[in-house]
Amino acid sequence: MTNLDDPLVVHTPGDREIVLSRLFEAPAQLVFAAFTRPELLARWYGARGWRLTECDVDLRIGGRWRFVSQGPEGARMVQAGVYQQIEPPHRLVCTELFDDQSYPGETLVSHEFSEVAGRTTVTTTLLYATAEGRNIVLRYPMARGVGQSFTRLADLLHPTTTTEEKHP
Repeated sequence: MTNLDDPLVVHTPGDREIVLSRLFEAPAQLVFAAFTRPELLARWYGARGWRLTECDVDLRIGGRWRFVSQGPEGARMVQAGVYQQIEPPHRLVCTELFDDQSYPGETLVSHEFSEVAGRTTVTTTLLYATAEGRNIVLRYPMARGVGQSFTRLADLLHPTTTTEEKHP
């Protein structure tokens, strides 16, 4: 399930889980901010061809979040949830539910931010309400979309040397 050209690693350790991980060339504090600040989320969240058009974040335990994304040919996706745990810059846990969801129940989304020597690995565990729901999601291009989104995040967090050479 892992593409060697894609730095996103995907595992399915249980019948209801998908675990995604990716290393970023940035400290955990900055990566955590990119996951929680609307002005940063708007710059990276979404697969190629998708962008956030609305991004509401009430970053507190019990606070709600809601993202509205616009995609190719006017496609629209709305997802929302409630924050369960917030431990900057190490852990962020929330629920997730899509407006047009094709599988049952809320998903519990846990993001772990582990920094070593200024580089941060984000490990996201998606715990679905049912095994059937997890299996439905595995048939979608979700891993490709998350991989593309995380590539956009990596570019935001660590501009390329080409850009630095053009602008000393």
